[in-house]
Amino acid sequence: MFVKNIMIPKHECFIAQEDETLQDALKKLEQHQIDGLPVLKGDQYVGVVTRYSIYENYFLANQPKDEYLTSTLVKDIATHQEVFLQGGEIFEKTLLDLKDFPLLAVVDAQHQFLGAVTRSDVLGTFESAFGFKRSGVRIAFTSVETEGRIARLSEIAHHFHEHIISLVTFDETDKLVRRIVMKVEKKDNIDKFTKKLEEYGFRILSIDED
Repeated sequence: MFVKNIMIPKHECFIAQEDETLQDALKKLEQHQIDGLPVLKGDQYVGVVTRYSIYENYFLANQPKDEYLTSTLVKDIATHQEVFLQGGEIFEKTLLDLKDFPLLAVVDAQHQFLGAVTRSDVLGTFESAFGFKRSGVRIAFTSVETEGRIARLSEIAHHFHEHIISLVTFDETDKLVRRIVMKVEKKDNIDKFTKKLEEYGFRILSIDED
């Protein structure tokens, strides 16, 4: 999945124009209960202002709070001017960038603002990938890293008419053993299904219902 598939489009984003005061920006942050706003000059992306940066700069400004908020413009403290996305990136790679920052802007080749990806969006997509939003049975197991193992796993699941909610693999390196977590709908044949997996060399680590 690509960034463009999960981004919030421009017309749905809360934004701040560069000549707005921090007081105006803070009102938007409070009103919409969000942590950051893309900063634009017209339609051009010029940075991000966050709740944290507003408070951080206040402590450095040596000004009364009201004076600081009404006299300082958003563009004065905007950051991440050169940190943005262009939509074609794989969304998983944004997780580290968003670990300690609430959002990243998505822009086109002319730096026109297209939308934003938030930390909440990325975490929600990971939740979906792991099947957190649907009840079922989560089976964790290991497999020797050989060609065709995932295909064989699919064949066994198909044979038992298992409905796979999610399938995630780990250790995609040169390791000989790969960890796999599969979530399937709860059915009465789960014991037979896992027994068949073991017969084909998949080592069951845990079985949890959620």
